[in-house]
Amino acid sequence: MNFHTRKWVKPEDLNANGTLFGGSLLAWIDEEAAIYAMCQLDNPRVVTRFMSEINFVSSARQGDVIELGMTATRFGHTSVTLRCEVRNKMTRKSILTIDRIVFVSLDENGEPAPHGKTRIFYSRGDEPLAQAEARQEAEALPA
Repeated sequence: MNFHTRKWVKPEDLNANGTLFGGSLLAWIDEEAAIYAMCQLDNPRVVTRFMSEINFVSSARQGDVIELGMTATRFGHTSVTLRCEVRNKMTRKSILTIDRIVFVSLDENGEPAPHGKTRIFYSRGDEPLAQAEARQEAEALPA
């Protein structure tokens, strides 16, 4: 799981209990997941289709820094399925998990469009995850 985004929990993000408001966190997740899906599908036009059960296992308080992690788990003909985990940056304690977030790729008319992707890609280029991992392993070997 790649943790690319960090958020600082500020007073405006809190609920009446003084902990992170779930609605704020879900908005952050949906935005981060959409950006991740756009990068994976090379398409700025994606929409959230489905979000599975959301498991809140702990909370965050004002001043905490949280990390949002995303990974693609399945590529459909017009969709991509992601898994999400949010954790506290300092304690590494899990805050929530979402097993499936499905995004659909759209064409210029707003209709589902085939994307042709089958593997996770790093956002820095067109290198598939497996190739990038092999390259990193080769670079780590002594010469």
